[in-house]
Amino acid sequence: MNNHPTYVAVYQTIQCLSSEYPIQDLCRLAQVSRSGYYKWLRRSPEKSRKQQEDEQILDWLKEGYHAVKGVYGYPRMTAWLRRQYACKVNHKRVYRLLKQAGLQSRIRRKKRFFKPVCEGNKAENTLNREFTAERPNQKWVTDITYLPYRGTFLYLSAIKDLYSKEIVAYQISHRNDLDLVLNTLEQAIKKERVTGTLIHSDQGFQYTSHKYKTYFKNTR
Repeated sequence: MNNHPTYVAVYQTIQCLSSEYPIQDLCRLAQVSRSGYYKWLRRSPEKSRKQQEDEQILDWLKEGYHAVKGVYGYPRMTAWLRRQYACKVNHKRVYRLLKQAGLQSRIRRKKRFFKPVCEGNKAENTLNREFTAERPNQKWVTDITYLPYRGTFLYLSAIKDLYSKEIVAYQISHRNDLDLVLNTLEQAIKKERVTGTLIHSDQGFQYTSHKYKTYFKNTR
């Protein structure tokens, strides 16, 4: 291995950045070999603070990985670390350490709780990617996203007005179901003066259900 001062400086820079970026990418950008970097690292007289932190975090990750039987991916493992050890660690660092240790999440086969959506329940794409409006409450868009919370997830349903770009209603729930969507709609309708409003969503099971369509018929 070349121990020229220039190479040492490069290796030290890679070491400093290794908590945020993959070592393989850093070595490629610096035009040095990974084997050369690791040889230098092994011969380094003492471990850096980040290396010591990595070892401790990896020990915790191994503990958590086996505790949940490997079903958590790196986002949930990051949340687990913060909850269990109050460890404020970047999810990129967790991903890197898990990958280096060969700890991959085991994908569980998803259970099907809902029947496939019938083509007849799908609505026509009236919005057609025209995400502008000429007046308030002319066009709404709605969707559901998930929020990591204490090792589990909450679901956020929101409706946005394309005229003002403001959220006109939102609901948070432990369940991603039809009630979450309908409660959000009810909140929006009670809050705003709705006349001839176009509401656009994806083709998720909530938005293509018979109950969802019936709701609109009853509110006309």
